[in-house]
Amino acid sequence: MKITSDQRYAIAALAKKELCRRSYRDYVEFVHRGHYQHYRHTELICKELQPISDGKQRYIMIEMPPRHGKSMTVTESFPSFFVSKNPDKHVIVASYSDSLARKFGRRNREKVVEFGNDLFGVELSQANAASNNWSLSEHRGGMLSTGIGGSITGEGADLMIIDDPFKNAEEANSKTIRDKVWDEWESTLSTRLHKGASVIVIMTRWHEDDIIGRLLNNSPRKWIRLRLPAIAEDNDDLLNRKPGEALCPELGYDEEWAKNKKVEVGSRTWAALFQQRPSPESGNIFNRKWWNYYKSLPGSFEEIVESWDCTFKDNADNDYVVGHVWGRSGANKYLIDQVRDKMGFPATVQAIRNLTAKYPEAHAKYIEDKANGSAVIQTLQSEISGIIAVNPEGGKVARASAVSPDVEAGNVYLPDPSIAPWINDFVEEATVFPNGLHDDQVDAMTQAINQMNKRGQGLAWIEYMKAEAAKKKAEEGG
Repeated sequence: MKITSDQRYAIAALAKKELCRRSYRDYVEFVHRGHYQHYRHTELICKELQPISDGKQRYIMIEMPPRHGKSMTVTESFPSFFVSKNPDKHVIVASYSDSLARKFGRRNREKVVEFGNDLFGVELSQANAASNNWSLSEHRGGMLSTGIGGSITGEGADLMIIDDPFKNAEEANSKTIRDKVWDEWESTLSTRLHKGASVIVIMTRWHEDDIIGRLLNNSPRKWIRLRLPAIAEDNDDLLNRKPGEALCPELGYDEEWAKNKKVEVGSRTWAALFQQRPSPESGNIFNRKWWNYYKSLPGSFEEIVESWDCTFKDNADNDYVVGHVWGRSGANKYLIDQVRDKMGFPATVQAIRNLTAKYPEAHAKYIEDKANGSAVIQTLQSEISGIIAVNPEGGKVARASAVSPDVEAGNVYLPDPSIAPWINDFVEEATVFPNGLHDDQVDAMTQAINQMNKRGQGLAWIEYMKAEAAKKKAEEGG
């Protein structure tokens, strides 16, 4: 029997609809009628949401940069799929404002009206069809959308979605509003969860103490964390990206865009909003307000030193190697220059040669005598004078804590961002230390300042002893 083209089309359409009934990945693409395209990160999100629609209880955090389709993929579409597939179950969506929540409710209601009957055999109830509170005809299921603090008295949820509970940085930086959002979760939203209910929290990060930060620190639930930074940083990236690879270059958010955006918004906003690594305002060991900045250096220094952190792996996934040049004038220390790059052994050795040639007045070159540093020392100690192997005392935190009083007292000067834009990354790394992704710049700094302090104390002791000897000699001669 020959199948006509119309019959083939009808069979394909039926197969497509059956696929959309079963697979959220296909559903979200289908219901946007050609106005939605999947990318690696949306494929991952749909894969993680699918078990919820199939009846499995899950707690998921989704952290993503702006304009990457998070709400369209999740909050504007998933409730309609979940309720249509499970028509006796209920969804509650909460956001920072009632108007945004209503938009989420309306977008899902529209999908039920257009596709509910055709795909799942369900229809919208005419008796309860408001954009912020609708239900299915002849079923108990439906969706309630509310702003944070809105009334949900008497309502329960089999699925709860919290989407962007903070409007902007101002709200996220307000402890009063952060406490309000957390209280809403503890006293209201979490109490509405039915047995076996799932929770999805989706947002761009503004502050380390936001609701995701508090859930990570306080929630007994086992959360699945989908942290999707704009630029990959980890070797175990969820999308198997290499460090430095963009999240979605197809939308124009490629590596060049990221480079320019970081300059535009600043390191702190970039780390929080785009990389999902919010840093504290004050800092655990180094308060960002303690640093002094210079636009021109003193005319002379009592000493100039190099300090190198040579932690690396000899492959494409190298950690950062950092070389600093510091100058000391009395009690004040000045960061003069920095080299920071991902290097293997040969490149590290050459970088030390280059910086030494650039600053011949830096007579001491401090290199930690362990791991890669030991090999670097052995290679260069007969070639470059002044290489000093450092056996660090205590751990990284102890060494940083020893330097912290110098910074707090205003004795540490950094180049102004107007002459050294890279200093913004340095300050961010110091602010989140020891909980940040990298600590190479902090290690180079603490090594330099600790060594300069020891040398300064030694020189002061020598001068004191000379003065005492001269005084004694004068007394004996008298």
